[in-house]
Amino acid sequence: MAKKSVRKNEGKGRSFDSVRASGYDSDSSIRSEDPNSQRHRFRSRLRQHRGENEEAPAGMLGPNGEAEDDSDEVKKRNKRWRDSRRLIFSLGTILGILIAVYFGAVHGRDNFDLFEGISNMESFKDYLDDWKDILPQSVTSFISDVQAGQSANAALKDLTESFAVGKQLRKEYNITAKHPVVMVPGVISTGIESWGVVGDEECNSEPHFRKRLWGSFYMLRTMVLDKVCWLRHLMLDPETGLDPPHFRLRAAQGFEAADFFMAGYWIWNKVIQNLGAIDYSPDEMFTAAYDWRLAYLDLEIRDRYFTKLKQQVELTYGLSGEKVCLVGHSMGSQIIFYFLKWAEAKGEFYGNGGPGWTDKYVGSFVNVAGTLLGAPKTVPALISGEMKDTIQLNALAMYGLEKFFSRKERLDLIRTWGGVPSMVPKGGNLIWGDMATSVEDSLHNNTASFGNFIRFDRFLNNSMLNQNLTMEDSIEVMLELSPEWLQKRVKDQYSFGYAKNAKEMKKNALHHSHWSNPLEVPLPHAPDLKIYCIYGVNNPTERAYAYKEQSDSDVLNMTIDYESTQPVFFTDGDGTVPLMTHAICHKWAEGVSPYNPAGSNVTIVEIQHQPDRFDIRGGAKSAEHVDILGSAELNEYILQIASGNGHKIAPRFLSNLSTWVSNIDFPM
Repeated sequence: MAKKSVRKNEGKGRSFDSVRASGYDSDSSIRSEDPNSQRHRFRSRLRQHRGENEEAPAGMLGPNGEAEDDSDEVKKRNKRWRDSRRLIFSLGTILGILIAVYFGAVHGRDNFDLFEGISNMESFKDYLDDWKDILPQSVTSFISDVQAGQSANAALKDLTESFAVGKQLRKEYNITAKHPVVMVPGVISTGIESWGVVGDEECNSEPHFRKRLWGSFYMLRTMVLDKVCWLRHLMLDPETGLDPPHFRLRAAQGFEAADFFMAGYWIWNKVIQNLGAIDYSPDEMFTAAYDWRLAYLDLEIRDRYFTKLKQQVELTYGLSGEKVCLVGHSMGSQIIFYFLKWAEAKGEFYGNGGPGWTDKYVGSFVNVAGTLLGAPKTVPALISGEMKDTIQLNALAMYGLEKFFSRKERLDLIRTWGGVPSMVPKGGNLIWGDMATSVEDSLHNNTASFGNFIRFDRFLNNSMLNQNLTMEDSIEVMLELSPEWLQKRVKDQYSFGYAKNAKEMKKNALHHSHWSNPLEVPLPHAPDLKIYCIYGVNNPTERAYAYKEQSDSDVLNMTIDYESTQPVFFTDGDGTVPLMTHAICHKWAEGVSPYNPAGSNVTIVEIQHQPDRFDIRGGAKSAEHVDILGSAELNEYILQIASGNGHKIAPRFLSNLSTWVSNIDFPM
């Protein structure tokens, strides 16, 4: 059928060409006629050639027998349309010729360079200048914006290409692989796949065996076509916090676990490529993927995650003779901090490595956009299922969640994930401010103190709440609204306050519930450990919320008040994590203290968020929470540290955070 169709179309093409050659193109008498006569004579001959004997409808024949409109208005309208099309055709022809000339002039370059040359418009610009008076203003404005953007990014030219940063550093400074690198992804960055084959009467697991139910297009397909089954797989058992009966999901392993969230949406791929460009291979770099749904100690109980990580660090150190470089992003930085405390601690399910383990095996800890003091977005997520912008997702995945899952369904799902409460903000009102004031209020972009974390425009009669909430108050309300099993898990696994003295910190170091909070336990006693805190600034970030009560609802007690004049209040940060979560880095950097007992060296680098407007992921100068992993500057820092040149990195402060920290009345 397909071949017949092609032959039929080819026949039509030959008829058209023959008509054009024998009639329209070669007949000078026809060319001398007016355009209307030419057009109608051409149509008549075309019909004759095809064997069509159609007669024009009555009243539609002109003086020469051609079909003609009987309306003067229609003729005028057609003339205007014809004239405009002629202009566009002429301009298009000219531009097409210029593009062809341009491509011919740079023949032999690869496709990337060709398109880059077009966007640069250097040689093209000379031609376009002559046509500025004719071209629409929007076109000339777009060209000018492209040129201006490229001039601003001239220093980072081509650094978004694969391997570009690594190749440049290797060429200019001859850096090569030295320290083994272990990369710990953030929350949701790791793909999760099904390893169950049973399921239950509502959902059969066998069709999903070894399929990624998180971090793939298969996830989206299952979410849309079989939502109930997808939820049954992703939810953890509320009581145990582990796998529900008959369902089993595990983190994907290897570089494929975290290099891409899904096809086209990279996470760690840029970092892996650039490390490869300076001779790193799977023998010298690893990804420590984990099931981010689980509470931290449950990772050890179920998967022996920290035991495997400890053995990997010790093995690579033994083989290479070099200390390991641990690189964590987002929640991954919390995992690393927890791991360092776990590795040294003594007890069942603990590492039992002793107080000198970190200093012996770990050379550097690179904290990239880490959530060491938590992320305020976590609280609304656990109060009312506000998952939008709470957990970083691909836009398509986010659409799926918002489109197909109610807020109640999202809340029930999130509450079973024991890893999410780890990102509840630490330090209470000391760090995040009270009802009257917060150190961040100097930004002057808020109608009330940022310490007023959850505010109500109105209170209901017989309300459970009769006042606005600070961060400490909000966490208490979050727990009060939570099921008993979640309250129990949070109490067993996490703590959100701060230690009052060194004795209290020493005591806290004995129990895992404090190991995710650097305000309650100190850094390991590791004088040779190098810590690098690298994060983005100058990107509006969620900080406080306007809420409303729903006393008539049997589903949710509170929701964000989207009818409010300002439902969300923003501060400085990277778009996901506000600056205040990095306050602990500045406290560590002060030198020897109960927070940093060995005086481990701390280097802080703030990266200005300067996204490329023509790059969907922000380009080489983006410092957004996830896209920073593709930043040319960050990749350069990671390669310097891994190659043993971290001492060349100079601290840089672009925000007011250091001043804010100095104004906080720390107890120690």
